[in-house]
Amino acid sequence: MKNFLLIIIALHLFISCSHPSEIRKNFNCKPYSFKNLEEVKDVKNLFSIEIPKTWKTNLYYDDLQSSIYTADTIKQLTESLLLDVTFINKSINFDTSFKLEQEQENLSKRLIKIKSEETTFLEKPSYYTVSKGKKGKFEYQVCHLFIKINEQNFILAKAEVYGDSLVNNRLCKAFTLIEKIKYIQ
Repeated sequence: MKNFLLIIIALHLFISCSHPSEIRKNFNCKPYSFKNLEEVKDVKNLFSIEIPKTWKTNLYYDDLQSSIYTADTIKQLTESLLLDVTFINKSINFDTSFKLEQEQENLSKRLIKIKSEETTFLEKPSYYTVSKGKKGKFEYQVCHLFIKINEQNFILAKAEVYGDSLVNNRLCKAFTLIEKIKYIQ
Protein backbone atom coordinates (compact mmCIF):
# COMPACT_ATOMS: atom_id res chain seq x y z
CA MET A 1 0.00 0.00 0.00
CA LYS A 2 2.83 2.37 0.89
CA ASN A 3 4.53 1.78 -2.50
CA PHE A 4 1.25 2.32 -4.33
CA LEU A 5 0.78 5.65 -2.56
CA LEU A 6 4.33 6.72 -3.44
CA ILE A 7 3.75 5.83 -7.10
CA ILE A 8 0.51 7.87 -7.17
CA ILE A 9 2.24 10.89 -5.59
CA ALA A 10 5.21 10.65 -7.98
CA LEU A 11 2.88 10.33 -10.97
CA HIS A 12 0.89 13.36 -9.82
CA LEU A 13 4.05 15.43 -9.43
CA PHE A 14 5.31 14.35 -12.87
CA ILE A 15 2.01 15.22 -14.55
CA SER A 16 1.62 18.57 -12.75
CA CYS A 17 5.22 19.59 -13.56
CA SER A 18 4.89 18.73 -17.23
CA HIS A 19 1.93 21.03 -17.93
CA PRO A 20 3.09 24.23 -19.58
CA SER A 21 1.75 27.53 -18.31
CA GLU A 22 -0.91 29.42 -20.26
CA ILE A 23 1.74 31.89 -21.37
CA ARG A 24 3.88 29.10 -22.84
CA LYS A 25 0.80 27.79 -24.62
CA ASN A 26 0.06 31.28 -26.01
CA PHE A 27 3.59 31.45 -27.44
CA ASN A 28 3.44 27.88 -28.79
CA CYS A 29 6.53 27.02 -26.75
CA LYS A 30 8.10 23.63 -27.18
CA PRO A 31 9.32 21.85 -24.05
CA TYR A 32 12.83 22.94 -23.11
CA SER A 33 15.10 21.61 -20.41
CA PHE A 34 18.04 23.60 -19.04
CA LYS A 35 21.05 21.68 -17.82
CA ASN A 36 23.22 22.39 -14.81
CA LEU A 37 20.72 24.50 -12.85
CA GLU A 38 21.28 25.94 -9.41
CA GLU A 39 18.79 27.42 -7.00
CA VAL A 40 19.44 31.11 -6.29
CA LYS A 41 17.68 32.83 -3.38
CA ASP A 42 17.12 36.55 -3.15
CA VAL A 43 18.85 38.53 -0.38
CA LYS A 44 15.70 38.78 1.78
CA ASN A 45 14.94 35.06 1.38
CA LEU A 46 11.48 35.80 -0.09
CA PHE A 47 11.80 33.69 -3.25
CA SER A 48 14.17 31.55 -5.26
CA ILE A 49 14.60 30.60 -8.89
CA GLU A 50 16.58 27.89 -10.64
CA ILE A 51 18.99 29.26 -13.23
CA PRO A 52 21.96 27.84 -15.16
CA LYS A 53 25.19 27.86 -13.12
CA THR A 54 27.12 29.46 -15.99
CA TRP A 55 24.94 32.60 -16.08
CA LYS A 56 26.09 35.84 -14.48
CA THR A 57 23.76 36.75 -11.61
CA ASN A 58 23.41 39.87 -9.48
CA LEU A 59 21.28 40.38 -6.38
CA TYR A 60 19.69 43.66 -5.33
CA TYR A 61 17.43 44.78 -2.50
CA ASP A 62 16.05 47.85 -0.78
CA ASP A 63 13.19 48.49 1.65
CA LEU A 64 10.45 47.66 -0.87
CA GLN A 65 11.96 45.02 -3.14
CA SER A 66 14.41 42.21 -3.60
CA SER A 67 15.58 41.03 -7.00
CA ILE A 68 17.64 38.49 -8.89
CA TYR A 69 19.03 39.66 -12.22
CA THR A 70 20.63 37.07 -14.47
CA ALA A 71 21.83 36.67 -18.05
CA ASP A 72 23.65 34.22 -20.23
CA THR A 73 26.77 36.34 -20.76
CA ILE A 74 28.59 33.56 -22.60
CA LYS A 75 26.48 34.32 -25.69
CA GLN A 76 26.31 37.53 -27.69
CA LEU A 77 23.57 39.94 -26.62
CA THR A 78 21.51 39.18 -29.74
CA GLU A 79 21.54 35.45 -28.90
CA SER A 80 21.00 35.69 -25.15
CA LEU A 81 18.19 36.50 -22.77
CA LEU A 82 18.19 38.77 -19.75
CA LEU A 83 15.97 37.91 -16.81
CA ASP A 84 15.09 40.12 -13.87
CA VAL A 85 12.82 38.70 -11.15
CA THR A 86 11.78 41.10 -8.39
CA PHE A 87 9.65 40.50 -5.30
CA ILE A 88 7.91 43.80 -4.55
CA ASN A 89 6.25 44.66 -1.26
CA LYS A 90 3.29 46.56 -2.69
CA SER A 91 -0.30 45.72 -3.56
CA ILE A 92 -1.28 45.28 -7.19
CA ASN A 93 -4.61 45.08 -9.02
CA PHE A 94 -4.96 44.36 -12.71
CA ASP A 95 -7.60 47.01 -13.24
CA THR A 96 -7.98 49.64 -15.97
CA SER A 97 -5.79 52.11 -14.12
CA PHE A 98 -2.94 49.57 -13.86
CA LYS A 99 -3.20 48.68 -17.56
CA LEU A 100 -3.18 52.37 -18.56
CA GLU A 101 -0.10 52.86 -16.41
CA GLN A 102 1.62 50.03 -18.31
CA GLU A 103 0.65 51.65 -21.64
CA GLN A 104 2.09 54.99 -20.50
CA GLU A 105 5.29 53.27 -19.39
CA ASN A 106 5.56 51.69 -22.85
CA LEU A 107 5.02 55.04 -24.56
CA SER A 108 7.68 56.72 -22.43
CA LYS A 109 10.16 54.02 -23.50
CA ARG A 110 9.00 54.10 -27.14
CA LEU A 111 7.75 50.53 -26.93
CA ILE A 112 4.90 49.06 -28.97
CA LYS A 113 2.69 46.53 -27.20
CA ILE A 114 2.45 43.25 -29.11
CA LYS A 115 0.18 41.41 -26.70
CA SER A 116 -1.10 41.45 -23.16
CA GLU A 117 -3.38 39.24 -21.15
CA GLU A 118 -4.64 38.46 -17.68
CA THR A 119 -3.91 34.85 -16.83
CA THR A 120 -2.94 32.50 -14.03
CA PHE A 121 0.73 31.79 -13.45
CA LEU A 122 2.21 29.72 -10.63
CA GLU A 123 -1.42 29.27 -9.57
CA LYS A 124 -1.71 33.01 -8.89
CA PRO A 125 -3.58 35.83 -10.68
CA SER A 126 -1.20 37.33 -13.22
CA TYR A 127 -0.92 39.79 -16.06
CA TYR A 128 1.68 39.90 -18.80
CA THR A 129 2.54 42.24 -21.59
CA VAL A 130 5.01 41.79 -24.43
CA SER A 131 6.34 44.87 -26.20
CA LYS A 132 8.96 45.63 -28.81
CA GLY A 133 11.19 48.60 -29.43
CA LYS A 134 14.75 49.67 -29.92
CA LYS A 135 17.59 50.21 -27.44
CA GLY A 136 20.65 51.79 -28.95
CA LYS A 137 21.18 50.05 -32.26
CA PHE A 138 19.34 46.86 -31.26
CA GLU A 139 15.74 45.83 -31.79
CA TYR A 140 14.44 44.15 -28.67
CA GLN A 141 11.37 42.63 -27.07
CA VAL A 142 10.48 42.71 -23.41
CA CYS A 143 7.95 40.69 -21.46
CA HIS A 144 6.70 41.97 -18.11
CA LEU A 145 4.92 39.32 -16.06
CA PHE A 146 3.19 40.51 -12.88
CA ILE A 147 2.31 37.71 -10.43
CA LYS A 148 0.08 38.68 -7.51
CA ILE A 149 1.36 36.66 -4.54
CA ASN A 150 -1.11 38.08 -2.01
CA GLU A 151 -2.77 41.40 -1.15
CA GLN A 152 0.53 43.01 -0.11
CA ASN A 153 3.10 41.50 -2.49
CA PHE A 154 3.73 40.67 -6.13
CA ILE A 155 6.54 39.37 -8.28
CA LEU A 156 7.58 41.14 -11.47
CA ALA A 157 9.47 38.89 -13.85
CA LYS A 158 10.99 40.76 -16.79
CA ALA A 159 12.55 38.98 -19.76
CA GLU A 160 14.43 40.93 -22.45
CA VAL A 161 15.70 39.59 -25.76
CA TYR A 162 17.74 41.65 -28.21
CA GLY A 163 17.98 41.27 -31.98
CA ASP A 164 15.58 39.44 -34.26
CA SER A 165 17.03 35.93 -34.12
CA LEU A 166 14.92 33.24 -32.43
CA VAL A 167 13.03 35.83 -30.36
CA ASN A 168 10.06 33.56 -29.57
CA ASN A 169 12.41 30.68 -28.74
CA ARG A 170 14.35 32.82 -26.24
CA LEU A 171 11.13 34.14 -24.66
CA CYS A 172 9.98 30.53 -24.29
CA LYS A 173 13.24 29.70 -22.51
CA ALA A 174 12.62 32.66 -20.18
CA PHE A 175 9.12 31.34 -19.38
CA THR A 176 10.64 27.93 -18.61
CA LEU A 177 12.91 29.55 -16.02
CA ILE A 178 10.20 31.84 -14.64
CA GLU A 179 8.07 28.75 -14.01
CA LYS A 180 10.81 27.67 -11.58
CA ILE A 181 10.16 30.60 -9.23
CA LYS A 182 9.37 29.48 -5.70
CA TYR A 183 8.15 32.06 -3.23
CA ILE A 184 8.82 31.43 0.44
CA GLN A 185 5.82 31.97 2.66
